[in-house]
Amino acid sequence: QLHLVESGGGLVQPGGSLRLSCTASGDTLNYYAVGWFRQAPGKEREGVSCIWSIDSSTSYADFVKGRFTISRDNAKKTVYLQMNSLKPEDTAVYYCAADPAPKCPLSTYHYWGQGTQVTVSS
Repeated sequence: QLHLVESGGGLVQPGGSLRLSCTASGDTLNYYAVGWFRQAPGKEREGVSCIWSIDSSTSYADFVKGRFTISRDNAKKTVYLQMNSLKPEDTAVYYCAADPAPKCPLSTYHYWGQGTQVTVSS
């Protein structure tokens, strides 16, 4: 059983940066594809980025390309989302999710974290 915990959210001014962490317990992350999602108030959840398990290839939604970077440190059982040049429209609860799959994005993920709030405002 994999347990995921997100951290690193907070309040940041437009143009600022945050680094989110998704830390796993209960199992190694080595064989899991991991995705980051977000959900803003009144909106549907949307995929932001994901990272493969087999070779750490990455995928990004168009609205974060060039601003966000996903990475993983399997030794620390952690996947990171570095978010730069943040905009007010990036405000949302950010979730990480994992599935024992080699590649992503996936239509479903087996394990989800509880989410961390990111607020971009002046």
